[in-house]
Amino acid sequence: MQPDITRSVALLGSTGSIGTQALDVISRNPGRFRVVALAAGGGRVDLLARQAAEFGPDVVAVADPAALPDLRRALAGHGVSPKLLAGPEGVAEAAAWPSDVVLNGVTGALGLTSTLAALEAGRVLALANKESLIIGGPLVKRLAKPGRLLPVDSEHAALAQCLWAAGPTGPDASAVRRLVVTASGGPFRGRPRSQLADVTPEQALAHPTWSMGPVITVNSATLVNKGLEVIEAHLLFDIGFDRIDVVVHPQSVVHSMVEFVDGSVVAQASPPDMRLPIALALGWPERVPGAAPSVDWTRAHTWTFEPLDDEAFPAVALARHVGSAGGTAPAVYNAANEVCVEAFLAGRLPFPGIVDTVASVVSEHSVTAAETVAEVLDADEWARIRARELTATA
Repeated sequence: MQPDITRSVALLGSTGSIGTQALDVISRNPGRFRVVALAAGGGRVDLLARQAAEFGPDVVAVADPAALPDLRRALAGHGVSPKLLAGPEGVAEAAAWPSDVVLNGVTGALGLTSTLAALEAGRVLALANKESLIIGGPLVKRLAKPGRLLPVDSEHAALAQCLWAAGPTGPDASAVRRLVVTASGGPFRGRPRSQLADVTPEQALAHPTWSMGPVITVNSATLVNKGLEVIEAHLLFDIGFDRIDVVVHPQSVVHSMVEFVDGSVVAQASPPDMRLPIALALGWPERVPGAAPSVDWTRAHTWTFEPLDDEAFPAVALARHVGSAGGTAPAVYNAANEVCVEAFLAGRLPFPGIVDTVASVVSEHSVTAAETVAEVLDADEWARIRARELTATA
């Protein structure tokens, strides 16, 4: 059933993969959604200006203040003049802009301040920036009122839908035996560790089923992304790490599953298309008809499931360790990985060295509480500095 009221949307990371797909969903539902704020990093000001001209937001923010003059000229060329904001504080102001839902598609740890700003303003937050929840778990959960934190990751959107089947009263952790998070396995699925040393950035960026940005694509190849998702699932659904499994599913059609205490398993299935979880979060609690293609049940399908090879891909086991440690440990894991991915893409670090170096940085870190933004950002900065030191000599 089509809602009668148009939902206003603040979109952060509008020029990235999640942002452009969200705008595609919005453009195909003009009576259902209205964009009131756009924010982006600043590397693609021409695209940001075109988006502003098409969707007519009240405010446009750019994280890099140096990009503001170019953005102003680009907007003038399109004949639009929204309010302009700049810097991380400008993106945070856009996150708090009056809206019905904020979609945070900012990449990396930079999304934390925007996540907190949206929640502090009482907005419903559709979270594609998993890093902000992972590194700032206690801060985010303290601010997130029930029903105001909606996952956009395909796996967590799938888990949320499966959990609705817990019973007539809704999600019930006591009815859950385990969460099963699926992983495509990336481009190197089935390779032993001995065959990963000579992997090139081009090979790592050739994901078999998903089209994503370079950092997330490499994270999917190392399975760091799956490790982050295990921590995210723990924080979102309050399920212990001993009850969260990862299984490799190369077809990427079953996005995750929930096993209940009576032995029943509920799975969510759809072709790999991020527009479905994006639309689910934007339209919550209603579904958006035709958001993405569905499975063609007139054709034969083969779906396979395989155990995860922890020796070749130790990132998930490492993520369980840092997630269980809590505090600043997840922030260190995430920050060190971002630096190591940069080093790998620049040719300074071999592919297995990404997770090996992250593990070294994690082992050197003295975990403290993550009760303030300053504590989280200090741990993030320390990890980046230490990872750069290690990768500089790799």
